[in-house]
Amino acid sequence: MSGYVGFVNKIDNAEDVLNKMMAKIKHRGPDGEGQFLDDGIALGYVILNTSSTAPNCQPITGANGDLVIAFNGEIYNRHDIRAELEKKGHLFSIGNSAEVVLRGYEEYGVSILNKLRGMFSFVIWNKHSKEIFGVRDFFGIKPLYYANMGDSFLFGSEIKALIPHPHFNKDLNLDTLETYLTFQYSPTEQTFFNNVYKLPPAHYFLYKDGDMEIQRYWEVNFKADRNGKTNQDRALDDYVDEIEKAMTESVALHRTSDIEVGSFLSSGVDSSYVACLSGVDKTFTVGFDNEQYNEISYAKNFADHIGTQNINRVISASEYWDSLPKLQYHMDEPLADPAAVALYFVCNLASEHIKVVLSGEGADELFGGYNVYKEPIEMRIYNIIPMPIRRFIGNIASKFPGRRGLNFLVRRGKALEERFIGNAYMFSERERKSLLSVQTNAPSPMDITKPFYDEVKDKDAITKMQYIDIHLWMAGDILLKADRMSTANSIEVRCPFLDRNVMEVAAQIPTRFRVNKENTKYAMRLAANRKIPSAAANKKKLGFPVPIRVWLREESYYNRVKAAFTTDTAKKYFNTEKLVDLLDKHRTNKADNSRKIWTIYMFLIWYDEYFGEN
Repeated sequence: MSGYVGFVNKIDNAEDVLNKMMAKIKHRGPDGEGQFLDDGIALGYVILNTSSTAPNCQPITGANGDLVIAFNGEIYNRHDIRAELEKKGHLFSIGNSAEVVLRGYEEYGVSILNKLRGMFSFVIWNKHSKEIFGVRDFFGIKPLYYANMGDSFLFGSEIKALIPHPHFNKDLNLDTLETYLTFQYSPTEQTFFNNVYKLPPAHYFLYKDGDMEIQRYWEVNFKADRNGKTNQDRALDDYVDEIEKAMTESVALHRTSDIEVGSFLSSGVDSSYVACLSGVDKTFTVGFDNEQYNEISYAKNFADHIGTQNINRVISASEYWDSLPKLQYHMDEPLADPAAVALYFVCNLASEHIKVVLSGEGADELFGGYNVYKEPIEMRIYNIIPMPIRRFIGNIASKFPGRRGLNFLVRRGKALEERFIGNAYMFSERERKSLLSVQTNAPSPMDITKPFYDEVKDKDAITKMQYIDIHLWMAGDILLKADRMSTANSIEVRCPFLDRNVMEVAAQIPTRFRVNKENTKYAMRLAANRKIPSAAANKKKLGFPVPIRVWLREESYYNRVKAAFTTDTAKKYFNTEKLVDLLDKHRTNKADNSRKIWTIYMFLIWYDEYFGEN
């Protein structure tokens, strides 16, 4: 199953409402659908068939008929779990991931979660106890939203599926809007819709009679101490061996399918390593008609090197811009990551050939791949200056317009916990309050990150940064766009780096083997270098390069954004003269405001999709 929606049944026309809710997520599962309704619950699910056999559209129920499951995802070790359960007397009629999880829940209860390897989100309804058990996977690859509205408890794979319910109250969450202006995504459990929440990764909930209990069931645990040493300070090659072994096994598990599987391929080490290990026949790449932002030539050469076909296409500027309303609709919440659009187009390209594709998400967060992670190493000399003096210098530098040298002084005048909230930092608290024309009760960025910093207070700075990114940036940005852009094109993206066993290996690697002055993902690159050319293994991280800053200086796109910045919607929430000033300073090269402009523009595009007149 590839998407589900449901509600505690307290309305008369439950089946009609459920059909309308299911229609909103049909893109997640165009190959089949099923329903289960009784006097306690209404469950609906849509199926993307990633098997060569016809999909099972009937509700999967427990052995005694008391349990019913709605499931989204893949359990890659389901065959091992099934064999174990069969020895205990459990019978299987299908043997797919959903049935294996349900039989496992019957046998082990919540402890079944400790046995799973995969990506998943599911709910189990207990007809006898009238209890709902809902779970989200370890890293947050698959989503789960819920809401208490009126007399109804609603839940589903996407927020848009909840909106047709008669008890749903569509109301903008202003606190999340302000927080978004800093993070470029919504980083907390709250969403852009008041009283709609997302279940955090590695958590489950139990809901019964209006009461809800939420528990964490798994935790990321970096084992290297503040000196970058583990209990067994082994040689670098030992860690490289473990990475190679873990990744080879994980890719093989994710590659398992009785239909064809492909792989995304950019110019970076992550997708190159996955594509090489997978041995797929087809890889997929997109680029732009600006050579600086085009990875196609690299991908073609690399594909030739590993003996696979590379299917690629160039995205025009007009295609990119015209797709924005559709993409923000699919996101459910505004996301200001320009790479999301490129990801949509490469998913669209892949959907013309296959239904399952491998991707490189998670490598940077687990193995230390972002360039900002080098900052604590590179700035050690400046850190000799006492913090009170650095803070004083930073306060003075902050009074001047931002530029590279001054930005350095501002950042180094703050403790890590003050300056690092993840890979995106768009607007400061002062800036966002100046931009907004509405009052909110939004928490500060430090209020949001503090619980995570508290969990790793005894770790080194680089480990702290990785921990923040795993829990906020990766879940809120990277995996949101991976899920939404793939399901918008009715394909399944699998992420071999985001495997519990791979995480266990990554967590034991000393910090000095993760990041050094010369390179990020150091040990992982060495592992990749055993399989792929060194030029690819050591290539500087680019992500999905997108020419936003160039386009925003062109008259047609400048005017398009300026028109949005002066609409009634913009005036409702922002001081529009300041928005236009940001845009004008960017166009005249007085500042690179491209990411800040994009953050606001994506909100306005999204708002029109969910709250606009049409």
